[in-house]
Amino acid sequence: MASTILKTNFNNSMQFIEGWYWALPSKKLKLGKVKPVTLLGRNLAIYRGFSGEVKAVDAYCPHMGAHLAEGKVEGNDIRCFFHNWKYDESGNCVEIPSLEKPLPVYIKTWETAEKYGMIWVWVGEEKANVLPFVPELEQVECNYMLGTKFIKNCHPNVLLINAIDAHHFNTVHNLPLEIIFDSQSLNNNAITFSNTTRGGNDSWFIRLVRPLYKEQVTYSMCYWYGSTGTVTLGPDFLHFYIIFSLRMIEGGKTEGQTILVTPKRQGILGCLINPILLWLTQRVGNYFAKGDTQVFETIEFNFQNPTKADQSILQFIHHVNQQKSLNWGTWEAVDDINNKNVKPQLKKNLLAYKQHEFNI
Repeated sequence: MASTILKTNFNNSMQFIEGWYWALPSKKLKLGKVKPVTLLGRNLAIYRGFSGEVKAVDAYCPHMGAHLAEGKVEGNDIRCFFHNWKYDESGNCVEIPSLEKPLPVYIKTWETAEKYGMIWVWVGEEKANVLPFVPELEQVECNYMLGTKFIKNCHPNVLLINAIDAHHFNTVHNLPLEIIFDSQSLNNNAITFSNTTRGGNDSWFIRLVRPLYKEQVTYSMCYWYGSTGTVTLGPDFLHFYIIFSLRMIEGGKTEGQTILVTPKRQGILGCLINPILLWLTQRVGNYFAKGDTQVFETIEFNFQNPTKADQSILQFIHHVNQQKSLNWGTWEAVDDINNKNVKPQLKKNLLAYKQHEFNI
């Protein structure tokens, strides 16, 4: 069958999904400080006001284009270094030293949030949706630790499908059981894939660890905005949680940050156990990432002739292509006309896959 990948959102270096994207670790932005951040082709100045809240604004002063990260924070406002124009937390110019009254100009502001030790920026004009979270831990207070920061020579979408590439668990990681995923939409911007199979009875290792699992081996992946994935895995009595937060950089490559999460445990015992659990979580994540590293340095992604084991990948591609997309750099909405012609072809490809599946 011909390639199922069309130039809509998936693996597209010129556009991306509207949503929440990580900007920088919270600990790197001290009170009253400002940092320059380039996010999805757009330059921002991100600062922490003296109230403790984080503000994100377009980087360049509308007077002469000086970068506001060269300026200074005053209260919850930011003042440009070059001519000392000051902008409040809503982006309005509130003071120009050479004038009695400021001009009616403003800088664009972007909604921010802090979670899991990261500063996130909502990229888009629509009202901000929910921040990414681990479904099992939605209402649970958590401890967290920032893990590995990395750059990969492929698009974030391509990197993320690795977690639901069922067959590669056998070929790369030598997992002695078949993985079959069941997908479920969490909301319009999030989709989960959960393992539904038990299997592996021919493996002495699986028979050894079987008592630790009530039913199937616990492994699930939740994707948010096509860019952040939360992994849940482990035996019934102890689940490990890893967040892979990705953002596209120049050339359609990936800059990523892993975040290790565990439910907060009370008392002295919790203070002793949780750092160990977070350390173990990092080891688990490193184990699964190790075997795939070289693939994403050399891959020229061209998905053709899908098999039955690729069903989850096709479902993820379809999910990504249904999201509202923005243009790289400008953050303007992609013209809906561009997508009208490809959606019927996408449906045709998915139908062809379903027909193909029955013949496998």
